[in-house]
Amino acid sequence: MHDLRRQVLESGKTVSRKARSRIASGTPSKVSSAVNSPAHSRATSRNPSRQNSDDEDDLSDGTAWRFSIRCCAGECALTGLLGSTNSIDDLLNGEDGDLPIDAWKSELKTRVEQIIDRKRSSTEGRADSLAAYARILMARYAKNDIDNRIRELLPSMIWSIKSEATERETVAALKALAVTVVTIDSDDIYDSVADLLKRTISDSGSTPIKANAIHALGIAAFLGGASEDEMEDIMALLLEIIESDGLSVDAHDEGSVVIAALEEWGLLATQIDDLENATEAAMEAFVDQLQSSDSGVQIAAGENIALLYEKSYTPLEEDEEISDEGLDSDDDEPRTGRMVKRYHVYRRQDQLIHTLDELANISTRKISKKDRKTLHSSFADIRNSVEKPARGPKYSTALDQETGRSYGGGRMKVKINRSVEVRIDRWWKLQRLNALRRVLQGGFTYHYDENEVVSGCLPFSMTSKR
Repeated sequence: MHDLRRQVLESGKTVSRKARSRIASGTPSKVSSAVNSPAHSRATSRNPSRQNSDDEDDLSDGTAWRFSIRCCAGECALTGLLGSTNSIDDLLNGEDGDLPIDAWKSELKTRVEQIIDRKRSSTEGRADSLAAYARILMARYAKNDIDNRIRELLPSMIWSIKSEATERETVAALKALAVTVVTIDSDDIYDSVADLLKRTISDSGSTPIKANAIHALGIAAFLGGASEDEMEDIMALLLEIIESDGLSVDAHDEGSVVIAALEEWGLLATQIDDLENATEAAMEAFVDQLQSSDSGVQIAAGENIALLYEKSYTPLEEDEEISDEGLDSDDDEPRTGRMVKRYHVYRRQDQLIHTLDELANISTRKISKKDRKTLHSSFADIRNSVEKPARGPKYSTALDQETGRSYGGGRMKVKINRSVEVRIDRWWKLQRLNALRRVLQGGFTYHYDENEVVSGCLPFSMTSKR
């Protein structure tokens, strides 16, 4: 792979557990429809749509959104890890009328036993069990089913990652670890796995393992009990990977590793209140990666740039006085409020906007039609936010004929059930949504409805009834 460089707010805090309980109490009962199978995609592919219609983007399932799991080299797809995909799907979807409702619980119990009992398992058998376990946890909220076995499960996953017997087993263990973090809601898990994951990122000779370890480290820090200082240390590690095109972890020019570092940096950044001190170095790295030959790298870098501009503005306080020059607001969407610019994000903004314009209108035949469409859509949004940080992804300046106002933000949404939807009208929300769907794949909406860890990360809105 040629050198990647040379070729062509809201604070975003995680809601406290008490707040999650209040949210959960107002959340309707469990989704009754079957969970879709996870979407599969080739290595380092990016979200190819987010443009379902001129009016709105419905991200309710993997088919409508065509969500891509951006992991690594074929190992990403769980069906590639799982030998009995059809049987697992049957258990999860309950398509066989003779299957008991809780058949997946029995299968999960069996897989847990197989993962724990290492002495009587083979490398291939452990890989199959880990992948099946992860697939079930993605599609069903199984906290009560694994809570009493976590002290045995976690060491076994750690052993599979540390020993690195085969790439297949290690990748399966990393994915199983990530979905376990999302399921169990423990503040202790980060301390148990952080050093191991950092060593794996640095020392593994496998690109898929490095990339999956980066994703596992990001989600473990975000949901597993890392302090703000620890998250900032991880962000510094990830920035070194980005700045060096992967060379700092012996993965030079490996797009999947750089994308993973960009994505997890963006996720952790949503949890940091004040990014002023980190912004200058980060912006230099992200702007540099806009010149990458990999569209996935370009988009991940662009989304982080938009996030940094969004984070540089905070709401105007009631007793605060400031000149109009420091304000950013959208008169057509008063709910966004008056936003105050707290610091400069990038000293060469005119040059940045020129680059974003080029990417939003790129027409070279060296890039596939699909990638061009993705670049156009993504960078039109990113440019819009750089110029007007109060505007989030998919902000529309088109006028509503009935009201005379612009459509504004909130066209990107995830429908959870009949009365609840998540409006993705801020870049920090999009970063978190992407991270959760990387882990949960098609089971995201089910987990949002059942799992307070997931619903606590993203506020919901009630759908009006007609």
